[in-house]
Amino acid sequence: MRAIVHDPAAGLRMSEAPEPEPEPHQVLIDVRAASLNFLDVAYRDVNLAAGDIPGVDAAGIVRTPAADGSGPPAGSRVVSFAMGGAWAEHRTAAAADTAVVPDGVELTTAAALPGAGVTALQALRRLGPLLGRRVLVTGASGGVGRFAVQLAALSGAEVVAAVGSTARATGLTGLGAREVVTDLADVRRPVGGVIENVGGPLLSQAFGLLDTGGLAVSVGQASGRPTMIDFEAERRRGMAGRRVEAFIIQLGIASDLALLLDLVADGALDPQIGRRESWLQFAAVADDLRSRKIIGKAVLEIGA
Repeated sequence: MRAIVHDPAAGLRMSEAPEPEPEPHQVLIDVRAASLNFLDVAYRDVNLAAGDIPGVDAAGIVRTPAADGSGPPAGSRVVSFAMGGAWAEHRTAAAADTAVVPDGVELTTAAALPGAGVTALQALRRLGPLLGRRVLVTGASGGVGRFAVQLAALSGAEVVAAVGSTARATGLTGLGAREVVTDLADVRRPVGGVIENVGGPLLSQAFGLLDTGGLAVSVGQASGRPTMIDFEAERRRGMAGRRVEAFIIQLGIASDLALLLDLVADGALDPQIGRRESWLQFAAVADDLRSRKIIGKAVLEIGA
């Protein structure tokens, strides 16, 4: 099969790759669309060995159902999540991380949901009930950020969206953000929770905006910089009830995917796809995502 593979010397390249062999709990999928996440391109050299196929999100048609009887039957339109293998003509994924795509939802749309959408959903759950609470989303212009803004607003939160520039703020108020800022110094009132996608000094600054008892969920480290928090200063200020925790997606996400797909089918959630291209354009799309030229999600049409 054809696939996009990681080459430490040359970067990404199109190549022939071995056909994946599904385990009993996995489905084999004919991939029609795959999305790109920042981790797929920014941390490729760290996470992948030579010849590995990147990509966690893929949508397509079930070729071979799971041998153990779990998951959808052959011929089903599905979206899937797995740690790698998405940027190929065929991929395997656990049935527990695969969901049937409703009629009326395009596979290219569904492909944008798993990594970013489920991350936003699960991270927001860590904050607890959101109705009436102020929630700050940093890196709000990216894939996870735009899902988090929408899902928090749908849950009744007062959403503060932080972006790196006014150009990247496009559309965020329409997605439910009550405030949009390019500098956290402009956030004048405390927040009850933070979905933090940038890391480094911004995580420290966002942590400082939490009200007593608030939680900052550290989802990503797009800045590539370490975070320093002065906990002794926290004690002196009497703010010891504030917390920060690192986020890791919890697998077995079929029900989370089904929820997001239903919201998309109902018109309540927009995956915010900023770029759709043939997978023949993978190199340009990956470079543009890494250099922040794409707002929202990027999707490759596999085989196109």
